[in-house]
Amino acid sequence: MHGPASSGWLLVALCAATGAYCLLRMRSSVEEQRRAAGGEALMGFGMAAMAVPAAVFTPPQWAWPVYAVVFGAAGLRALWTARAGRHHLHHLVGAAAMVHMAVAMAGSPAHAHGHGSSGVPALTGLLLLYFTGYVLLTGVRLIPVAAVAGGVPAAGVPAAGVPAAGWGDRPELARACRLSMGIAMLAMLLTM
Repeated sequence: MHGPASSGWLLVALCAATGAYCLLRMRSSVEEQRRAAGGEALMGFGMAAMAVPAAVFTPPQWAWPVYAVVFGAAGLRALWTARAGRHHLHHLVGAAAMVHMAVAMAGSPAHAHGHGSSGVPALTGLLLLYFTGYVLLTGVRLIPVAAVAGGVPAAGVPAAGVPAAGWGDRPELARACRLSMGIAMLAMLLTM
């Protein structure tokens, strides 16, 4: 990743922590959550590896095509599983963004930005727009909703007598995880 080393290390820490939490979510008793968490863990750790500052470690040229193949395969899997739920379309866009960044890094000389002086490429611009919208929407969904008048619990609030969900089954933590990865993706796309 190009840019200041301090922001690169912050992205590495954020993405690695997010990937680690997604690994914990894979212990969920809900199969769909386990599947989604696996893809998100791959994305988090892949983003962490890609965000390591170039001044500290420059991956060999063969690493970028490997990234493109791995995330291309993840994108195909997301496309296949999108039949069951539209959330997987977001995984498809995330995988496409990772492939785009890997291809741009493979084609750029060392220490050069992927787009030169002609401005932001169209695909990068579209991905920036998508992830900006995604981050804003996910952030709004994290705003707590007060209980509805009349004693009916709000969405996501356990009813009396219902045990609280474990770490792997907490939807607000999963949303926060996705929000942090969306923010990290925006930061990475901005440095291209």
